[in-house]
Amino acid sequence: MVNMARNYGFLVCMLIMALDITAGVLGIEAEIAENKVEHLRMWIFECRDPSLQAYKLGLAASVLLGLAHVVGNLLGGCVCVWTEEDLDKASANKQLAVCSLIFSWIILAVGFTMLIIGALSNSKSRKSCGISHHRLLSVGGILYFIHGLFTVAYYVSATAAAREDRSNRSQAAAATSVA
Repeated sequence: MVNMARNYGFLVCMLIMALDITAGVLGIEAEIAENKVEHLRMWIFECRDPSLQAYKLGLAASVLLGLAHVVGNLLGGCVCVWTEEDLDKASANKQLAVCSLIFSWIILAVGFTMLIIGALSNSKSRKSCGISHHRLLSVGGILYFIHGLFTVAYYVSATAAAREDRSNRSQAAAATSVA
C-alpha cells in the first residue's frame, strides 16, 4: 500500500511537470509563430498582422498552466498556517509547502498574465498598431517551467507535512490512551 502511494505521488509529480513543460513549449512556439507575421517597427511602436496560430498556442498554454496548478493544489491538499507564530512552529516540510505555494501562485499570476496579454494581442482580426508586446509569450512560457518546479515542491512538501501531522496525531492518541 505504501509503495502504491509513493508511485502515485511520483505520477502526480510527472503529470504536473509534463503539463508545465508542454505549456512552456507552447508559449515559446506561440512566440515563434507571432514573429513569423509581417510587422513594421519604429522605436517602441509596431504595426503588425495578428497570428491566429500564436493566439491558439498561447490559449492552449494558458489552459495547460491552469490545469497543472489545479492538479498540484488539489492533490497536494491544504496547508494552513494562520499566523507567523504558526509558521515558526511548523515543521520544515510545512514551511517549505507554504513558501512553494506562495511562489507558485506568484509565478502563475505573472506567467498567466503575460501569456494572456500576448495571446490577446494576436486575437484581433485586423492589423494593429501600438506599443510592442514582444517576448511576452516566450517569457510566460519560460515562467511555466519554473512554475512546475514550485508546484511539484509544494505537492511533495504538502503531502509530507500531511503525513507528519497524521503520524503526530496517532502518536498523541496512543500516548493519551496509554495514560
